[in-house]
Parts: sequence; C-alpha cells; structure tokens
Amino acid sequence: MRYKFRTVLFFIIPLLVFSCKSGEKLSSASGEKEGKPKDNSSVYYDATKAYITGDYDEAAKLYKKCIELNPNDAAAMFELAKISLMKNNRHEALIYARQATKIDSGNKFYLLLYGSLLQSFEQYDAAVDVFKRVLELNPNNPDYYNRLAIAYIYADKIDKAIETFDKLEEKIGITEEVSMKKKELYLQEKKPEKAIAEIEKLIEHYPKEVKYWGVIAELYMSAGMDDKALEAYRKIEELDPDDPYIHVSLADYYKKNRDFEKAFEELKKGFSNKNLDIDTKVQILLSYYTANEYYEDNKDEAFQLAEILIKVHPDDPKAWSIYGDLLYQDNRFEDARMAFRKVISMDSSKYVVWEQLLFIESQLEDNDALLDESLRTIDLFPEMPLPYLFAGGVYYMKKEWDKCIDILSTGVSYVVDNDQLKEQFLTYLGDAYNQVGDYEKSDKCYDDVLKINPDNSFVLNNYAYYLSLRDRDLDKAAEMAKRSVDLKPNSSANLDTYGWVLYKKGNYSDAEYLVKQALDNGGDKDADVLEHYGDILWKLDKKEEALKYWEKAKNTGGGGSENLDMKIKQKKLVE
Repeated sequence: MRYKFRTVLFFIIPLLVFSCKSGEKLSSASGEKEGKPKDNSSVYYDATKAYITGDYDEAAKLYKKCIELNPNDAAAMFELAKISLMKNNRHEALIYARQATKIDSGNKFYLLLYGSLLQSFEQYDAAVDVFKRVLELNPNNPDYYNRLAIAYIYADKIDKAIETFDKLEEKIGITEEVSMKKKELYLQEKKPEKAIAEIEKLIEHYPKEVKYWGVIAELYMSAGMDDKALEAYRKIEELDPDDPYIHVSLADYYKKNRDFEKAFEELKKGFSNKNLDIDTKVQILLSYYTANEYYEDNKDEAFQLAEILIKVHPDDPKAWSIYGDLLYQDNRFEDARMAFRKVISMDSSKYVVWEQLLFIESQLEDNDALLDESLRTIDLFPEMPLPYLFAGGVYYMKKEWDKCIDILSTGVSYVVDNDQLKEQFLTYLGDAYNQVGDYEKSDKCYDDVLKINPDNSFVLNNYAYYLSLRDRDLDKAAEMAKRSVDLKPNSSANLDTYGWVLYKKGNYSDAEYLVKQALDNGGDKDADVLEHYGDILWKLDKKEEALKYWEKAKNTGGGGSENLDMKIKQKKLVE
C-alpha cells in the first residue's frame, strides 16, 4: 500500500507543477512589466505534497509563497480557493477564484469553481457569464449546457434556460432528462400547453415507455383535458396491464369526474394487483376517503378494500392492522381482537398494536385476556405505563389488592407529562390502599389526584365517604362531598355520600333530604343507600320507617353493613 501511494504521488505532482508552469507562460506579458517572475516550482511541489497529505494549513502557506514569487500564478490561486472553500471561508475563496480566472480565462476548472461561488453569493448574472464562457470553451459537453441552464434559472431567465436546453437537444437528441426539465420550467412559467407539447414530443420518440404516458395523463388532467387523459391511461393499460399504478390513476380520474362507481371498481382492481406494494395501498386507503367517509359514509367500500388487502397480502401485518382498525371503529370487537392478535402473531414489535388490543379486551370486558395481554405487553415494553394501568384495573376488580398496588406503583413511575393518566393511576391506588387499610397512603393518593384535578367527582366522593367511615376530618369530607354533588347533582352515589357525611356530623335533617334525593335518583336499589336512609330516620325518631328501609336493604340481595341483620333483628340502630 505504501508503494502504491508513492507511485500515485509521483504521477500527480508533475501534472500540478505543469499547471503552475502553464500559468507562468500565460502571464508572461504582465511578468515583463513587473519584472521576470521567479521560479516557484519547488515551492509548488512542496505545497501540493502538503495538500495531498491533508496538511491544508501548510499547503495554504506554501501556495501563498508561490504567489509571492509569481503574482500571476493562477494555479496556486485556484488551489488556495479550494482550501478556503474547504475551511468554509467563501469570501476568500471567491477572491482567489476570481483572480485565477482573470489570469487564465481559458481554464474550465477555474471557471467552474468561480461560477459556483458566484451562485452561492447570489451573483446570478455574473455566474451566467462565467458558465457561458465554459460552454464556449467546451461546446460538446452536455453537462456544461445543464450548468448554464441552471445559472439562467437562478437568474430568473427561464426563457434563456429553455433555449439552452433546446441547444442541448440539438446536440444529443430528445432525452427524458431534458424533456422533463423543460416541462417543469414551462409549468413554472404557467405555460401548460408547452409542457404538454414537450412530453408529447418525448412520447413520439419513445411511444412504448409507460411512464411518459403517465406523465402526459397527469398533465392532461391538470389542464382539464379529461378525454385525452383517459386515452393516456387506457394506453398505459394496453402497454402494461400489470402496471401497479394504472388502476389507482383511473380511480382518481373517475372520482374527479364524480363517477364514483367506476372509481371504486378501478380502486378494487388496483388493490388486487400484487405488483402494487402494500404501503402504497395503505396510504391510498387512508387518503382516498375523508375520516368520516372512511368510518361512516363509505364504510362498506373501505371494508371491501381492507378485505382485498388481507387476501392479497395475507402475511403482512399492516393489512391485518388496517382491517382490525376498521372492525374496531365498527364496534365489531370480537373480530377486531382476532385481527390484532393476527398482527402480533406476525410482528410483536409494535407497541401501538398491543395497546389497541388492550382497549379491545377492555371493551369486551374479558378481564382474564386483558390481564394476560397486559402482562405480555409489560414484558415487551416495560417503560410504557398504560399496560400497568390495565393490569392494575383487572387486579382491582379481582380484589387482589397486593398485586394491584404493586403493579400500579411500578406503572405510575413511568408516567411523564401526562396528568390525566397519572390521575387514573393514583385513583386506583387510593382505592386499593384503602381496601388494605393503609389509610395514610390512600389519603396521600387522593390528595395528589385532587392537586391534579380538583374537580374529580369520583375521588371527591370516595375520599369523603372513606373519611366518614373512619370519622376523620369530617369538615373536609363534607366540603368534598358537597363539591361532588355540585359537579354531578343527579348522582345517587354523590348524594348519598354527602348525606352520610352530614349524618356523621349530626345534621340529620339535611342528611335525610340528600339521601332521599339519592333514593329518587336510582339509589332505591342500592342496599347501602337504603340502610343509610333507615339509620337517618332512626335518628329522627322515625323508628318504624327506619325498620322498613333496613328490611328493604336486606331484600336487595347484597350489600349493606355488617350490622344490618342485627338492626333488623333487634329493631334498633346498631352502630
């Protein structure tokens, strides 16, 4: 490898030295006026060695020394321009490049660098002049036509750019690259008829190239030439019946012309085409309809397309995911569950799919499946909080309080910048801690919930009720219970809690009024509410009525306090 490097260096350096000497010959006239320039070949050689080995600071210093020895050394100035540009000093690069081209205006490399720098400084007219000079020197190089055309575009001389491309076509013939560029320029100039003519000319030369027919079809559509657009689409279908996009294009055509039946038929053909990739199909499905059309007005069509997707791409999880989403939106939860389970059997790496499945299990109230899949989700995505909430909720319903507390306490630590989710965790935790008698932690959770949302009616009610059962902070309990009733005045649970707190405070008349309202709002089937009303009536010396309500509470078939049977048996209040 070292031998090869030295060999390359040996051949490159003489060429660069020759370039420097060439610059000396071109500037000999000015050299005569200023005094004969000194030979700087050895310095240039050393500068070039430094440049090649990556020591750009040393190279710049030596190239500047070359210029001191020969002020008209264009090659050294060119190299200094490149080094300045490499160091992001564009102003200095421009100065050196300009000087190099003044000395040697026939060197295309100097001119190309100078023209590019002028463009970077938005000196577009000057750049045009430079690239014109490059083209004059190299009239058979297609790339220089392209550079000049681009310079004209930057200078906002679109006609001149097109004219340059026309000259290029005279040299090399009709090509896709040039025709497409001219088409875009004509469209930019709002001359669609000329853009169309360019592509028609391209098609004349390449009549069997399908993609050109696609371009012309879109141009016809944009210009309102619908009949010609349809002819172009049919030509594509004739040339390549398996073209992946033709039926999608025809669907757009018919939809634009409000022939929705034909549009849908073409769309089905497109979705049935295995050559059209599934990502494109999914994007079409999501963009072809508005959200309302997708889930409501054209729901049947969306289902047909989704069913074609899973038929054509049975092993692609994206197809089943789209199908599952439609089923979920249609409240077909069993079928949606099947679809999303199919997705995770193919690819279990997408958290959003697992989350959707958990919501479906929740809708189905399949607590065993919800718990199992929540725990599997936690194993795969341990830092996502929602699965912990689902699992904790199931443990709560199963009254497995320790497991509930453990998993919720872990999950809440992963909640970041989501007060609503944190509120749900703390609500469950507050209730669970209360169930195991850890009232300090329970109260802390409830207080934290109310800091997040002071109007959480559920927590206000539960917190107040649990405090009343413990005969603790009854003033605070009454305040919270009243707020819960203000928020939900027709809630039998809230009315009963407020009444029961007032009962605990000894305000039996107001307590009777509130619990009677609770009964009138559906509480007449709740053993706790009926028993509470009986206790209040007893305190108001309405003993016979109290006994009737205790018996009603007993006859509900469940609920009530552990003293309910003794109250009925002894026919008196037992606290």
